[in-house]
Amino acid sequence: MPAACDSLLEDIEDIVSAQDVKPHDRKFVRKNVVPKVRKRNSQKNVQEDDDPPSDSIIPGVQKIWIRTWGCSHNNSDGEYMAGQLAAYGYKITENAAEADLWLLNSCTVKNPAEDHFRNSIKKAQENDKKVVLAGCVPQAQPRQDYLKGLSIIGVQQIDRVVEVVEETIKGHSVRLLGQKKDNGKRLGGARLDLPKIRKNPLIEIISINTGCLNACTYCKTKHARGDLASYPIEELVDRAKQSFQEGVCEIWLTSEDTGAYGRDIGTDLPTLLWKLVEVIPEGAMLRLGMTNPPYILEHLEEMAKILNHSRVYAFLHIPVQSASDSILMDMKREYCVADFKRVVDFLKEKVPGITIATDIICGFPGETDEDFQDTMKLVEEYKFPSLFINQFYPRPGTPAAKIHQVPALVKKQRTKDLSQLFHSYNPYDHKVGERQRVLVTEESFDSQFYVAHNRFYEQKFRYVLENGLRLKACPSAGIREKASSSSTAMHLPWQQRGGRLKMISVSLLLLAVLLTFYYGGV
Repeated sequence: MPAACDSLLEDIEDIVSAQDVKPHDRKFVRKNVVPKVRKRNSQKNVQEDDDPPSDSIIPGVQKIWIRTWGCSHNNSDGEYMAGQLAAYGYKITENAAEADLWLLNSCTVKNPAEDHFRNSIKKAQENDKKVVLAGCVPQAQPRQDYLKGLSIIGVQQIDRVVEVVEETIKGHSVRLLGQKKDNGKRLGGARLDLPKIRKNPLIEIISINTGCLNACTYCKTKHARGDLASYPIEELVDRAKQSFQEGVCEIWLTSEDTGAYGRDIGTDLPTLLWKLVEVIPEGAMLRLGMTNPPYILEHLEEMAKILNHSRVYAFLHIPVQSASDSILMDMKREYCVADFKRVVDFLKEKVPGITIATDIICGFPGETDEDFQDTMKLVEEYKFPSLFINQFYPRPGTPAAKIHQVPALVKKQRTKDLSQLFHSYNPYDHKVGERQRVLVTEESFDSQFYVAHNRFYEQKFRYVLENGLRLKACPSAGIREKASSSSTAMHLPWQQRGGRLKMISVSLLLLAVLLTFYYGGV
């Protein structure tokens, strides 16, 4: 953790409870999904009056609205907090207006996400809602003016969310921002066997580690998540087993950098993956999360074997950020463009059909027209089917925020140019008319479509049952753009320049298998 963050410790009201479970104790912790609920006050401790005072508040009966921004790691944290609160008796509601308390789980990657977070706090206060804050924003900068007087649950303290909510409902302000440690060594975070309410009951998001080994000059997440801290393999395998027993059919492994997993505890990502593959039931799938180039280079052979496994999606998210070595150096990314190309070329050769997703930042400080053209050439060469385009935002407290900035209009134009390049090619033309096996994992918001992925995690297949025999392909928008914000670009297998839809025929047997799996679990 940077020195600037160390100075914040004096404001932290609680570091780690003596009752926090240590790694060597965890194997004795019972594995059921709902923990023992703390007892309410016994009758002898309750006032003798038949009716409690009018100003009394009984925690555990209120309605709570939870809003999460950001990455899958943050979403997993939100699901854990929802599960614990529900287990204690609180009602989790999707109606913000009827909620007594808002739990706002923030993201600090980009300015727009923090702006939404700040506006939500203001709205909650205007509507006289109790507020508890979570996520990377308050963890990294708890002294910000707009956070004063509000309760905060730190990213490593989510297992104590019930305490924070309870005290907040009583009118108190509580801040738990400490790190979990065992004999001075930082742990990955809260227990993995906590109760959870999944947004999608068929998908389990497992955070395999927190923090990272990098010091990227533009990144604010490092201030919140800190250095690398990995969960032991046996705990992750146990969590996967538990999830499958609960009906999950797809697991996402997530962290700030999955490729760095285990370097702090004497193991590595391939070792973990082979252990997980052993417990994945037939018909279920595993999806790997984002990995930076430096930490996968030494494991290319093993990673290729794993990505060829029938129960692992042939998909990998490898951010390049820029195709200019000078910009990568200014970013402190610890690799060069040649390293990125080596990873991609090797995997494309050894894992036929693999989907490589990547990220690009447009307008990083010091980026010249020549630097940007190098990035354009890289995209033109590889024609990435999944491309996350981010306009650079200077985050307060980061080194990149102190460097001379590229003009806003230039950043916007580069973002637009890259988006147009992306839409100029169709990487799936050769797949039109193919019949493929897919795994259904959810329904669309209007319940008219099934959402599925094929072996290469090509997104998004959407199917609606038509006369019981055929499934109709219905593509979603190829790119989502907002003014001065990032955009996610995704080509669809049947997406054509004219926007025409292609029909995909799927056998009745496959449909029956998928629906049985969908409704019955593994």
